[in-house]
Amino acid sequence: MNVSIIRYILGYVLKIEAILLLLPCLVAVIYREPHWIFFLISAAIGAVVGTLMSWKKPERNIFYLKEGCITTALSWVALSLVGCLPFWLSREIPSFTDALFETISGFTTTGASILNDVEALSRGMLFWRSFTHWIGGMGILVFLLAIVPLSGGSNINLMRAESTGPAVGKLVPKVRYTARILYVIYMGMTVLQILLLLLGGLPLFDALTTSFGTAGTGGFGIYNTSIAGYSPYVQWVITIFMILFGVNFNAYFLLFFGQFKSALSIEEVRYYLLTILAAVGIIFFNILGTVKNVFEALTQSSFQVASIISSTGFSTVDFDTWNPMCKTVLVCLMFIGACAGSTGGGMKVSRFVLVVKTIGKELSSYVHPKSVKKIKVDGKPISHDVVRSVNVYFVTFILVFVISLLLITIEGYDLVTNFTTIATLINNIGPGLALVGPTRNFSFFSDFSKYVLMFDMLAGRLELFPVLIFFHPELWREVFSKFSIRPRG
Repeated sequence: MNVSIIRYILGYVLKIEAILLLLPCLVAVIYREPHWIFFLISAAIGAVVGTLMSWKKPERNIFYLKEGCITTALSWVALSLVGCLPFWLSREIPSFTDALFETISGFTTTGASILNDVEALSRGMLFWRSFTHWIGGMGILVFLLAIVPLSGGSNINLMRAESTGPAVGKLVPKVRYTARILYVIYMGMTVLQILLLLLGGLPLFDALTTSFGTAGTGGFGIYNTSIAGYSPYVQWVITIFMILFGVNFNAYFLLFFGQFKSALSIEEVRYYLLTILAAVGIIFFNILGTVKNVFEALTQSSFQVASIISSTGFSTVDFDTWNPMCKTVLVCLMFIGACAGSTGGGMKVSRFVLVVKTIGKELSSYVHPKSVKKIKVDGKPISHDVVRSVNVYFVTFILVFVISLLLITIEGYDLVTNFTTIATLINNIGPGLALVGPTRNFSFFSDFSKYVLMFDMLAGRLELFPVLIFFHPELWREVFSKFSIRPRG
């Protein structure tokens, strides 16, 4: 295992975070808040540790998927540990566990909070809280690949370990240029949303923080009422962009280069949009008699469907008061999630498409035992390895879900609370139902449960395996042998 390249990349990640911490520091200075010093201290800690870790360049820049997974998981942990320091040092979140929970929730774009009064935070802290969504949305390592040259073709393993979905490829021959294209699209869409929100009368601070949360599909709001206090125009802008950021970014790449036919033929995007239309229709007709008019019903149903399926987690209404049909639809959307290669969470539409087609193929083999049928997506045959990896992902997801559910059940809360807590956090959604509904938070859980939930947020954002690899005994044997350490027993 190439330990030196892991150390080197972790150092670069911390140095990048140190630079990013200067932005909320500047915001605190502009608003004349004394907490700017805590951002500066945190940035200094990140810069010093990062410089020490990346001071010596590795002899070999080549690394495999194993190193990619380990580097990715450790990078997100390191980001969160340094990123939570401003909250903790300033005592705006006095508990280190709570500060870490809030930060991991931010970077993983989950949006689950332990704060009872969001508006009590200073402007600098609110900005950093929302900005963590934007950083985590596309991924810090994708950003790293865009600016830091790493020799060899193995750096695609970093992108594969961090990006969402069954398979990740290169849009252009070089990974570095692929990363740059992704970030250009990501930043361009963010800027466009900021401008549209400003046109809707939002103050610059509100437009920035709301756009950060939408782009990263995170959902941290700066008001206790989330998005409910904004005008219908603003809510519709956010609705549209939540849906757009849940689309596979390959579609935007094709559109960017004028390949409109190829972009529109992406099967996953079509199913994603059809799922949204079907869910909006069901909820719309179910709440139509409980609101003032048709437009309000359409606004509320569209917003909440877009928010849940894209894993953003903003809310304009307490959907926990809706009827069981509406709540069931939203819980289903939590699991389906957005498209692969987007900033959204969930299990991904592409995986469900593949599973349904696999079931169809299996049923077909019962009817026609001698037939040979290939599973195709977008007209291209899917290899057995991809199908196998999707099936393994589903089984692993269920195992992690059940174990996490059993662990937090120890506290004795009701089934709906426990089930939707794990569902919403492992899928990086944010709000759940009952005690973790859109008008409540996660502060009542014990520290033990919070660490279980932090693990779920990280595992969900990194597609399980980059985190689960740390539980493989062969990895630790290799580490021990690398440093000539023999474990006892």
